[in-house]
Amino acid sequence: MAQDRDDLDMVTLYQSLGVDAEMEADIIHGLLGANDISSVIVRPGEFPNLGFEVQVSKADLETAKRLIEEAQASGPEAAAEAEAASEE
Repeated sequence: MAQDRDDLDMVTLYQSLGVDAEMEADIIHGLLGANDISSVIVRPGEFPNLGFEVQVSKADLETAKRLIEEAQASGPEAAAEAEAASEE
C-alpha cells in the first residue's frame, strides 16, 4: 500500500526562471491535460526568483516526459493543430 502512495507523490517535470517560463508551463500543462494526465503549475507568486514549475504524480512522470518529447519532435505545426483540436 505504501508503494501506491509513493506513486501519487508530486514531482517536478518542468522548472524554469526564463522569460517564457510561464507560457511554457501553461503549454505543458495543457498538453498533459489533453492527454488525461493531471498536473499542477506552481507559480512564483510574490517571489519571481522561484520561477515556474509543472508537477505531475510520480506514476505519470515517464509518460509526461514522453509526451513532451513527442510534441517537441513534431514541431510548432503539430502544437497548433493540437491546440485547435482541444478548443472544439
